[in-house]
Amino acid sequence: MPSTLAVFLVLGLGLSQRSSTQKQMLSKPAIWVRPSFMIPKGRSATIGCRGAGEAMEYQLHFEGGLSALKRPKSSPVMNWVKFPIPAMTSHTAGQYRCSYRSGELWSELSDPLELVVTGLYDTPTLSVEPRSEVTSGENVTFHCQLATATSTFFLLKKGRSSRPQLRYGNLRAEFHLGPVTPAHGGTYRCFGSYNNHAWSFPSKPVKLLVKVPGDAGDTTFAPTEHTSSDYWDSYELTTGTQSQKDHLLWNHMIQNLIRLGLAVLVLVALMGFLLEDWLHRRKSQERAHRASRRGCRRRLRAQRALET
Repeated sequence: MPSTLAVFLVLGLGLSQRSSTQKQMLSKPAIWVRPSFMIPKGRSATIGCRGAGEAMEYQLHFEGGLSALKRPKSSPVMNWVKFPIPAMTSHTAGQYRCSYRSGELWSELSDPLELVVTGLYDTPTLSVEPRSEVTSGENVTFHCQLATATSTFFLLKKGRSSRPQLRYGNLRAEFHLGPVTPAHGGTYRCFGSYNNHAWSFPSKPVKLLVKVPGDAGDTTFAPTEHTSSDYWDSYELTTGTQSQKDHLLWNHMIQNLIRLGLAVLVLVALMGFLLEDWLHRRKSQERAHRASRRGCRRRLRAQRALET
């Protein structure tokens, strides 16, 4: 019996230590925004944050300070929350991070998410040299110009994997590309800005066509990125790929199932031990009661023998 109890205690201690270790290593949450990291002034947006399956509470941090607090309403496995931005302004544009709580512990902050508000300044003009149709291997230059003085210019290409290119300038900036390949083909726009989070209206689109020599004069290009038929900047910017997030979620599910299975095993084992101990004590009590009854009968017979 003592050896059985020791095994159960060791198993329970191992489970406790495993859970404690996993809680001390809370994974970094994922953060994203929809419909885009660029939001026109007055438009709404939604920030999403997802942590481990056991997350109980989420915090949203804006520019280093606490901005909002929420509890998840979804199932424990698909555990994430949404933080809405009803109307984008220069005061809600900036850097966001999130964190989550499991038990008494808070996770580390997520990677930063930079949100930009557009439509605050004049509309810039965008042009490309030497021309909008070039051959693979040539160099091209985009010129972005704004009538009013600014400090920074951004050039973006339409597509989910596009990231803004930054150049500094007063009234204009140049963006050099090359030697170009068909992957450079696409639709471009530029913005002017006084800071990294408040941008002008977008310029009119400029389409760059890249021909491959020997293509019989075909001036079309094959898109190498996913594009959308919605407004041109309608894409989601995340701090990790979807496959990484799915892999992280799968790991959390497996860990939760393992912990649940071990907890059930320990509970069943403890119940079995308690039942075995109760049966043992009951049998001991019954044996003691029968022995007491036999002793009483022997004393009664002896007393009767003395009386006769």
